[in-house]
Amino acid sequence: MRNKIIMAVTFAMAMLFAGCSQDEGNYDYHSLNEPNITGVPEQISVLTLSNIDIDPSMGDNITDLDAYTYEWKVINKSGDNEVTVLGNEKHLQTEVTLPAGEYTLYFTATEKKTGLFWRKSFALTVSDTTSDGWLVLCDINGKTRLDMVSNITGQTYLDVLKSTGMPALNHPYRIQYAPNNGYSDSPFYLFTADGATRLGKNGFGWKEEYAFKYEVAKQTVLHPQSMICDQSGMMRMIVSDGYAYSASNMGIQGLFASANKLPVLAPAVGANIGATSYASIYLLYDDVNKCFMSCCPLLPGLSISDASYCSMNEMENIAIGYKGSDMVTGDAFSEYPTGMDFVYMENTYYDPGNAKMGVTYTVLRSGNKYYLYGIQLGDMLCFMDCTFALGKAYYGDLSGCKDINKASCYAFSSLRNYMYYAVGGIVYRVNLSEKPLKAEKQFALNGETVTMMKFNLYQNGTSQHDYDLVVGSENNGVGTLRIYDGMVKEGDFATVKPTTYTGFGKIVDATYRERTN
Repeated sequence: MRNKIIMAVTFAMAMLFAGCSQDEGNYDYHSLNEPNITGVPEQISVLTLSNIDIDPSMGDNITDLDAYTYEWKVINKSGDNEVTVLGNEKHLQTEVTLPAGEYTLYFTATEKKTGLFWRKSFALTVSDTTSDGWLVLCDINGKTRLDMVSNITGQTYLDVLKSTGMPALNHPYRIQYAPNNGYSDSPFYLFTADGATRLGKNGFGWKEEYAFKYEVAKQTVLHPQSMICDQSGMMRMIVSDGYAYSASNMGIQGLFASANKLPVLAPAVGANIGATSYASIYLLYDDVNKCFMSCCPLLPGLSISDASYCSMNEMENIAIGYKGSDMVTGDAFSEYPTGMDFVYMENTYYDPGNAKMGVTYTVLRSGNKYYLYGIQLGDMLCFMDCTFALGKAYYGDLSGCKDINKASCYAFSSLRNYMYYAVGGIVYRVNLSEKPLKAEKQFALNGETVTMMKFNLYQNGTSQHDYDLVVGSENNGVGTLRIYDGMVKEGDFATVKPTTYTGFGKIVDATYRERTN
């Protein structure tokens, strides 16, 4: 039996080789002419609703262009990898209807006879007139108007929300870019006395569902003046009508719920905005009982404490009891102040001890005396960047600074230990590293009144423009925006010539609209 099997296999192999040796002319061989795709820039930039016109060369050795099929398609780099086909002709001529963003553009030529294809990719940037530039929030006789200085066209566009269908809102507070808010399609927030709403990333589109009340557990209309979003994207915090509200983004998109029981809080939230933290500690000010308060929304969930909202001393004791005395750092002051009125609070990247804890500055008033406290806020878990929970970073007496009691605007640098304030049309600087504290005149805007002053902290990564002083002013109802480069004299703006834009109303806020996908 074994011999029969061997003979059968041998016979089959012999027939196979015989067939191969006699297989002549069964295939249609032809020379392969490989296209050489050229004539298209590696980087292509277009505006939405403009026409794109691209006609690549296939190379001198391709004489029959009809022997190929063609496809132009783009893939969004935003992470969803959505594919959009733009055309099926070699010569692409079409109107760009893609949303503003960054794309990879693919050109594919496929030989009809063989099915072989050649493909080349290009970087495509799609912009609209509002995808990059300064957003300028104006109060026009109590009404909200959002203007924009486009970095795409170099033009200023007034009232960019007029055709969005958004209802009129009174008394604007702030326009804010919050990429970690958990809503990738609508990362902008508009805060007004009538409430807050999100705005879409493309053309600031608006929907009823963007109203802030839909982010609140009880669907109540709240009136926050700003919002804090952790860099980790895990927690958001606001103050509205005296109450602190927090919302967790862990796992699912959480809704805002209040942390304190009585409406006593000033409309500001202190936070560590320069590092990633998970059990973040927030700074608040009780303007009724005249004292600092703190909130760590994750304390109950971590079984560290039954309450998330407590005094600063209580928060210190919780941190020390949880991980030891090293959780609290700094000795700029011994006790947290009490009995003073809240004036102003601002978060910065300024980190004198390199602890990845930017200083939150708070201006307080007692009678005609003004004081400044700098507090660093960290992470109860010390899990990622932060190595402390709390820090007492700064104390200073501002009472000797010229006309400090008349100051209308404040701003704190993240580059140097400087404070700026405005009185009428004059801007002063205070070097917080020198005692006693004194004011140094920076510049005067003759005939104008400063209505807004800030350092715009960019969200899509750090930028040297974080140190630029942004000043809004008004003269006879006409608003002017000035940008002073912070790196020219490293925080001394006395001789810095600003970039100037005018033609606005009364400016109450401005922020840079960073390019998003």
